[in-house]
Amino acid sequence: MNFVHIIVILAVFQFFVFSFLVGQARSKYGIKAPAISGDENFERVFRVQMNTLEQLVCFVPAVLIASLYWPQTYIALIGCVYLVGRIIYRQGYIADPSKRSIGFLLTVIPTLILIIASLVGAVFRFNSAGVA
Repeated sequence: MNFVHIIVILAVFQFFVFSFLVGQARSKYGIKAPAISGDENFERVFRVQMNTLEQLVCFVPAVLIASLYWPQTYIALIGCVYLVGRIIYRQGYIADPSKRSIGFLLTVIPTLILIIASLVGAVFRFNSAGVA
């Protein structure tokens, strides 16, 4: 079983759910496309989606590349922290944007670790074929 691929698909699915919730918030708060402002509650839901997209762009390549050089189980566990961090981020931001810090850190720190692991692996380690 490829745990890293499962984590990546779950991260994409999580973003899909957050996008769906933006559509629901548009209806609930009467924000017609293409508008992205007009009700603070809608704007919070929208910002969660956009911030998740911004983080996803960094997370996906980092987790996939890191998994080429380091044990998949450890990389997948770091990815799990990212996923939980996004949920905590969403809950905090929706309740009060000043409460998003813990979720944000649980997203950014794992992503940074994966970026560094990818770079270190690419520079100093052999791939599975034994080629530097």
